[in-house]
Amino acid sequence: MSIPFVIERTYAAPVQKVWEAITDKNKMKQWYFDLNEFRPEAGFEFSFAGQGSKGEKYIHLCKILEVIPLKKISYSWTYKDYPGYSVVTFELFEEGKEQTRLKLTHEGLESFPGTEDFAPASFQAGWTELIGNLLKNFLAQEKS
Repeated sequence: MSIPFVIERTYAAPVQKVWEAITDKNKMKQWYFDLNEFRPEAGFEFSFAGQGSKGEKYIHLCKILEVIPLKKISYSWTYKDYPGYSVVTFELFEEGKEQTRLKLTHEGLESFPGTEDFAPASFQAGWTELIGNLLKNFLAQEKS
């Protein structure tokens, strides 16, 4: 049975600012990953390198599946030369004029190899750092 990883955080930033942070490659590289190219358009494919716990290089291969501007973006998340298929979804909810709740769901984690780097706990730690700390800090800097 598949249990997706879900994390929600509320930021002191309007939806437009959070949307830009998760869809503008120049802003994404400041808190997420450094992407050569990124367009929030269904069908757009992108890739980026990541590093494992022992320095291994993993090439992430992604394809945008759905875009609802200012509300939702979903993309596939796979790894070059490794089995498995997952989907990452960012959903935005306006919480008043100056606050936005972001809900990130990562489904399909059980399809990856059962190694430490692909364990659900590794994804949980990674997303918690990205969404809970790096994005929050980036948005706070953008405000000032």
